[in-house]
Amino acid sequence: MRESASNGLKIVIVGGFGVGKTTMVKSVSEIRPLSTEETMTQAGVGIDDASFVQDKTTTTVAFDFGRISLDEQMVLYLFGAPGQERFWFLWDRLFSGTLGAVVLVDTNRLADSWYALDRLEHHGTPFIVARNNFTEPEHSLEDVREALDLSPDVPMIDCDARKRDSSKAVLVALARHLYSLSTGAA
Repeated sequence: MRESASNGLKIVIVGGFGVGKTTMVKSVSEIRPLSTEETMTQAGVGIDDASFVQDKTTTTVAFDFGRISLDEQMVLYLFGAPGQERFWFLWDRLFSGTLGAVVLVDTNRLADSWYALDRLEHHGTPFIVARNNFTEPEHSLEDVREALDLSPDVPMIDCDARKRDSSKAVLVALARHLYSLSTGAA
């Protein structure tokens, strides 16, 4: 791996608390990811809704960072945003210079995706939606599209953020979407 590259491309992975953002960065990064995971404490009780992620013991308090070398000159930098509302103030800074984003969703908690969609649309950041299937999905992709009120031109993909190939497929889908937007083929 080269020590430096001449072109760095920034991708942000956003979504609700415990949806799998840290897991996705870890599964696909070629370096050991920088993680700001901290142990969840009693201070979060009543503030963070952990009812759907009861086995979760840590949480991202700033961001996760990973890297993928695309070739000798181009590197993809991955930033996983914190999911809890109390850390959302960091998102606008994370979006600065972002090429595109992945909105990771859990069909059990689609409402947790609204803030991410709102902020990306506010910034004019292109994005795709990835339905993370840690468990068997209860709703079809079209049901998710309708529930999130997504336009037909927003790509949707299934994934399992724990699996490298699946996470890579999400990033390839985002790259294809960004390419189609840049060439007017969308």
